[in-house]
Amino acid sequence: MQFLYPTFLWALAAIAIPIIIHLFYFRRFKKVYFTNVKYLQEIKEETSSRNKIKNLLILLSRILTVAALVFAFAQPFIPLGDSIKTGNNAISVFVDNSFSMEATQENVPLINIAKEKARQIVNAYSEEDKFQVLTHAFEGRHQRLVSKEDALSLIDEINITPSVRPLSKVVNRQKQAISNQEENEILYLISDFQSSINDLSTYTDTTAELNLLPLQAIQEKNVSLDSVWLESPVPMVNQNNKLLVRITNHSDEIAEGVRLSMLKDGQEKPEGIFNIPARTSVTDTINMPLLKAGWHTAELQISDYPIQFDDKFFISVNVPEEINILSINDGLQNRFLTALFKGLNSYNLTNQNQNKVDYSKIKDFDLVILNDIRDISSGLAAELDNFIVNGGNVLAFPSVNASQSSYNNFLNNLGANNLQGINKEKKSVSAINKDEFIFKDVYEYVGRNITLPTTNRSWKLSNYQNRGQESLLRYRDGSNYLVKYVRGTGHLYLCTSPLNNIDNDLSQNAEIFVPMLYKMAIASTKTQKISYTIGQDEIIEAENKISFGDLVYKINGLEEFIPGQTNLGNKILLDVNDQVTKDGFYSLNLDNIKISDLSFNYDRKESNMMVSSTNKMTKLAESSNVNVLDGSLKADFSSYINEKDKGIVLWWWCLILALIFLAFETLLLRIWSKK
Repeated sequence: MQFLYPTFLWALAAIAIPIIIHLFYFRRFKKVYFTNVKYLQEIKEETSSRNKIKNLLILLSRILTVAALVFAFAQPFIPLGDSIKTGNNAISVFVDNSFSMEATQENVPLINIAKEKARQIVNAYSEEDKFQVLTHAFEGRHQRLVSKEDALSLIDEINITPSVRPLSKVVNRQKQAISNQEENEILYLISDFQSSINDLSTYTDTTAELNLLPLQAIQEKNVSLDSVWLESPVPMVNQNNKLLVRITNHSDEIAEGVRLSMLKDGQEKPEGIFNIPARTSVTDTINMPLLKAGWHTAELQISDYPIQFDDKFFISVNVPEEINILSINDGLQNRFLTALFKGLNSYNLTNQNQNKVDYSKIKDFDLVILNDIRDISSGLAAELDNFIVNGGNVLAFPSVNASQSSYNNFLNNLGANNLQGINKEKKSVSAINKDEFIFKDVYEYVGRNITLPTTNRSWKLSNYQNRGQESLLRYRDGSNYLVKYVRGTGHLYLCTSPLNNIDNDLSQNAEIFVPMLYKMAIASTKTQKISYTIGQDEIIEAENKISFGDLVYKINGLEEFIPGQTNLGNKILLDVNDQVTKDGFYSLNLDNIKISDLSFNYDRKESNMMVSSTNKMTKLAESSNVNVLDGSLKADFSSYINEKDKGIVLWWWCLILALIFLAFETLLLRIWSKK
């Protein structure tokens, strides 16, 4: 047995008080006048013996009463663990309020059980202790220590949130709040400990005790609509725009009859019925007709019950009004190039002489074509480099009379292979890379009937392996005719032969020329962002349309709010900072004018309902300063916490004994005195 406040044991000296009273009070004699002294000796002996026994019993009861009271204040206990908490405490309680906590245990949602456990934990400590209440939302008001009363109020206000954090980040946030405290540091995690968020493998902190309180629910089956993305980087009007949809069965049984539908323009269209094997994902392709330019929204959904937060997926697709192409020419414009884009709807070609290019306008184009220019100036090279890094595409046709040094300076800055001299032999293209976006899905079959380009003069390219070169078209001898390089979020396409008809018949070869230019203009390593994930995608990149004044961007949805805004010239970064809490469609507005549509979806991290295994929890509990508490206890959790921190508490037994001894003394004084 140990004592929580052993210094109170000095009060045992108070036992001397009843002893002193006994010595000085019960030893006093009274004179009694008695006429008949015949039986005086016999009565005196009998009375003296009885009084002596009574007085000793009264003395004993008083001594035991004082001793019991002193022990009660010293708070004795029987320790159950290696360490016992003394003094004040700093307690952090994390309540998992993610979507998985909507699952039920005996028809009661886990979130309600978790909140009740949190209340009992707080009530197990004293008014002098300090508390932090934390959830997945990481709200500002949850980052500081509060009183016991305020902690109970914060627990009452906890609701389900779409945000979800790894438990390692939760523990770090808890330790930040209670660190540098002179009190005992105690952490509690109340959660279902799903495998998708439980990344706790070891715990080595010896300053803060970690307590895990796992709650278990009925294991539910779940099918989730995981993700939706465009097959093409840029959707086009009246084209076969394909959406790729991935659906996952997270249960151990086959999911039969899962229906997929798409709600667009107020009409719901069924897209298919799936039977998905256990623990398997399927990907399907559906068509999304787009009949006009501008923004389009669509909602895809599947039929699944009872877990439904991941059954819908919202997307916003922007169809550009037109694709802008700039052709920089050394002399006359290429008539085949001009004719090609005149025949393509939504494509706008601008021809400019090399000496009259407005460098500041290059960023407004999607594709820049260097048409047989002889020299690339340092200023043009720098602008093109910046253009490519920020997502633009450049197609270069070097002139046979080009300045090799100026081109190589430009190519070196982009990490591309160099020009190494002119090959004057007639060569024919024989191989097409159909796996690359430019020629993917263009030809069902490449046979002998397709006409491929032929060149009379072409540049030789170096072949450094570290330049990240990808071949698109290749000559019969294995050398490259058309290659691609990726830099930043854009591309450089380099053709080894000029575009003029004397050296290269590409412009007269519609089977290659038309799809090549068409897809180069829309190609990008940065696919259009058609949706955002709540809690993950906090930063939205948009085109900066603020030219002057104090205008600010606003996001409208369930409520209107102003996101954080960072101006980056022609772009602006918007920080939503956890202000979006409901999935659905939103709009980005500037001065009450809609700039774009935005779609937000819940994080699918908790779609997999599998929880951490018992072995993992046991292994973690083997770490020092970690306890795995029994979340299935039905009784008040406060006593469980007290036993954990202080062992078996005995002070109230001492208080009961003190009352018993007082009652015994009262009985002695009342009953014995009547005899």
